[in-house]
Amino acid sequence: MVSPLQRIQRFLPLSLLPLLVLLTFILSSLTSCSPHADWVEFRGAGGRGVSPNRISPPLGIRWKIRLQDDGQKIDSFNPPVVIGNTIYFGSGDGNFYALDAESGFMRWIFRSGAEINSIPYADDRRVYFGSQDGKLYALSRDDGQEVWSFPTDSQINSLVRRYKDHIIFVGDADAVYFLSPEGELNFSFDNPGWLHFTFLIADGVMYFATGPQTDQVGPFDIERREFLWFLPFDETNSTWYSVASLRNNLVYFGTADIHSRFTNFMRGTELGFYALDRRTGKIIWSRTVDGVFPSGWDIFEQSDFFVRNMYMLDFMSPVVWKNLVIFTGGDAVARAFDANTGKLRWEQHFDMPIASSATIAGNRLYFGLYGDFYTPPRLVCLDARSGKLLWSMETEGSLLSAPVIASNRIIFGTDRSVFYVLEQVF
Repeated sequence: MVSPLQRIQRFLPLSLLPLLVLLTFILSSLTSCSPHADWVEFRGAGGRGVSPNRISPPLGIRWKIRLQDDGQKIDSFNPPVVIGNTIYFGSGDGNFYALDAESGFMRWIFRSGAEINSIPYADDRRVYFGSQDGKLYALSRDDGQEVWSFPTDSQINSLVRRYKDHIIFVGDADAVYFLSPEGELNFSFDNPGWLHFTFLIADGVMYFATGPQTDQVGPFDIERREFLWFLPFDETNSTWYSVASLRNNLVYFGTADIHSRFTNFMRGTELGFYALDRRTGKIIWSRTVDGVFPSGWDIFEQSDFFVRNMYMLDFMSPVVWKNLVIFTGGDAVARAFDANTGKLRWEQHFDMPIASSATIAGNRLYFGLYGDFYTPPRLVCLDARSGKLLWSMETEGSLLSAPVIASNRIIFGTDRSVFYVLEQVF
């Protein structure tokens, strides 16, 4: 069969053929990469943690930078936003960065008044994020200049999202805010005690918003401004509730708890995995397990690890892929459950606790492992169907959030303030 290129070659001078090949390659690259280059929505469509891109080894480090070097590990490094060739994210050093994805060149830096532990949102003109100085900022994507800021009465350690004409975020133990794109308050309601709050918005519903009482948390209909139902705390009561993921009529989330080191009875870490009917809140299936840790890890080390995880806004975020719900984080085991029945499909044990939630690209699952004095931290890749370990790569510091996968790149930050961009070599 004669290809279109071969047909054109018959009528072109030989001197123009290299130019034709180059143009064909460029157009092919633009066509294949441009539809999937961005990562704007936290955890992707439906909060499922699935990238539309496929990325396969061999991978190389495109670039990496250290953002601060005071010798101290940081507690959080939340997922960035990637639009076109620019990466936007905040850091524990109080800066908000716009980096060139190709080179790591700093397009601009904005200095807030405190640490930034907020997951940003960007639209066609602006990028929005919260700071522990109590302000929600809107910056120009072009030059990083402040367009407006909105003060609150608390730290903002929250996901920021836009829904229609609302910029939505949560102030710690303060309120759930709905602002206009110009920074004016549309409405709010009380957040009586939930900290480091992450949420999912789907079909005009916010999963999960805080109700008027500390023990009332559930999906909030933004248009009707009312709660649809509340989480059954008598059955799911725990210290940590992950951000939710949706599949058809089910909503999935994970929980984590540990008995205080100051009590007489210290059972250790307990993890929970849940699927609820998104219309009624009825529990469809649930599983609870005792956390699995390396030999020698006592209750005190487990407690410290649990507290560390609670700074990460995507801690225990489920990945929903095909007919599986996959959980990483909380202990040293990755687990995949049948999305409809909750039956365990596979689990993979590691020599160190898992450091981050996961992201899927193609049929490969990517997340981080914690490191210690003897064992280096790693980025690992599993076969999502079977849980088989495919490869791992040592990293400078442990991952602090699920990797973002945009175009042919894997992007993440570590607790050593190192920001990585890996790239598919060919």
